[in-house]
Amino acid sequence: MKRNHPYKKIVASLCLALACNTSFAADSTLDLSLPAASASPKSFMLASNDTQPASVSSAAPKAEFSEPWVSGDKLHQYMGWTTLALVAATAFSAPGEGCEVNCPPPSQQPPRQTNGAHAKLAKAAAFMAAATVTSGLIDHWDDFHMEDGFTDPDNLHAMLGTAGALMMMYAVNKSANSKVPVSHAGIAELGGVAMAVAVKLTW
Repeated sequence: MKRNHPYKKIVASLCLALACNTSFAADSTLDLSLPAASASPKSFMLASNDTQPASVSSAAPKAEFSEPWVSGDKLHQYMGWTTLALVAATAFSAPGEGCEVNCPPPSQQPPRQTNGAHAKLAKAAAFMAAATVTSGLIDHWDDFHMEDGFTDPDNLHAMLGTAGALMMMYAVNKSANSKVPVSHAGIAELGGVAMAVAVKLTW
């Protein structure tokens, strides 16, 4: 027959309580000092994503590029448009052909008018064409490359603009230095068309 010995349970409980008390006493003296090899506080630095340092500022958004109102390229553009406007005004102000039938000999004809509105507009157009080509050569010299071929828009623009200005200047010079009517409208108009095509290619 089995006997129940309550004193064994009491002794076992006392031993267990004593062991727990000893382990708690050992835990209270935990050493939190760093080992000598890792004494640097940097090894315990934690990253913080909640706040940004005061010295770090968010990058400002880049302002959208806006081309200046006045620049070398804009000046060349305005001069080109002005040249075309003067070419159109010159063409519309051209006088009539004059006498066509039973005309007196040139020596009996009245002196040719070379200082009227048409002549002045023609000279202004030729001068503006020359100035436009000059400003283009100064501002866009690096855009002209013959190795790109004749069909390159920049090369075509330069060649047509220069050829048109030269034709216009030739027509104005031919007409201004003649005391009798001379045929000059065709070459002047062709020069104006060349200038217009040159402008259209790039603008």
